[in-house]
Amino acid sequence: MTKRNIFMPRVTAPLAVSALLVLAACGSSTEDRTLSGAGIGAAAGTAVGAVTGLSLLEGAAIGAVVGGATGALTDESDVNLGKPIWRDGAQSSMVRDTQIGLNRLGYDAGPADGVMGPRTRQAINTFQANNGLPVDGRPSQSLLDEINRQS
Repeated sequence: MTKRNIFMPRVTAPLAVSALLVLAACGSSTEDRTLSGAGIGAAAGTAVGAVTGLSLLEGAAIGAVVGGATGALTDESDVNLGKPIWRDGAQSSMVRDTQIGLNRLGYDAGPADGVMGPRTRQAINTFQANNGLPVDGRPSQSLLDEINRQS
């Protein structure tokens, strides 16, 4: 008769969650890493809840809090797995609108294709520097609002 090791899930589940939480730092902004971390943490926490004495809901809640905190407490130099998948639509729309506005104001952001390339980044940097804004080369709603205000 084979003995079943009931201790193993209690050890491997937290290790799996720890590994997934490292992946929580997805994105270049704190907001992206926090939201990604919370989502990944909730999913991992649910799995932990399924194999431990926690309920699925308890596991998901704990995982979401820990994952969100992990994402919030990291910066892109710690871990950056690129732009989260859920940001693609909103981000490309914002980039496109930013490109349109910058081109209208005479900054060469390249074609308004929603792709964040070197010309768009340079145009953003130049616009930010010319207008006394923090220069980070990133599109944001506040940048777009300023561009629209001027055009």
